[in-house]
Amino acid sequence: MRLFDLSFTKAGGYLQSFACPWQALKGLKNFILTLSGTLSGDFEQIAEGVFVHKSSKVSPTAQICAPCIIGAESEVRHCAFIRGSALIGENCVIGNSTEIKNSILFDGVQVPHFNYVGDSILGRSAHLGAGAITSNVKSDRSPVAVRDGEETICTGLIKLGAMIGDFAEIGCNSVLNPGAVVGRRSTVYPLSSVRGFVPENSIYKGGVISPKK
Repeated sequence: MRLFDLSFTKAGGYLQSFACPWQALKGLKNFILTLSGTLSGDFEQIAEGVFVHKSSKVSPTAQICAPCIIGAESEVRHCAFIRGSALIGENCVIGNSTEIKNSILFDGVQVPHFNYVGDSILGRSAHLGAGAITSNVKSDRSPVAVRDGEETICTGLIKLGAMIGDFAEIGCNSVLNPGAVVGRRSTVYPLSSVRGFVPENSIYKGGVISPKK
């Protein structure tokens, strides 16, 4: 879990029980359902299986499907679509026409404009520029592999988006291909198509990875 500081999500203990973070996605729906039964009175159930902290703001034009938990001081904007199995942390922004499905967003995550986040985990204060998406299915629908340095790990999952580390910045209109991993504090330039592994404190530009200075 070197991508994430697990103290900045209600899923910290859950994630800690897995060797690899993407393994947590398969059981995420059941975890959220269980977690919802432990929430304090500061959360309001706004629909069946949908719990929102009373300090958060949800646009009346947003659609939120169960199960979903949205933490304190977060904002869900106009025409956002949360398809369910979504755990959204504190101080997050889910923007206009953004879609989220089967994902964990740590505290401070911003996906503010026309983003798609599916079968993914976004670390603390990660930010997706306008139009940036996580692609979660390969064109041939074969199982997604994840690269960890020189090692390639077959996840066995047909649907897997991206693992985005704490404070990572993803530029506008970029595509994170299935199984992409972006390390902590790394920057992906706009219009990038990212495959494989981007180490922490790196810059990804034109398919070239270089260390931040």
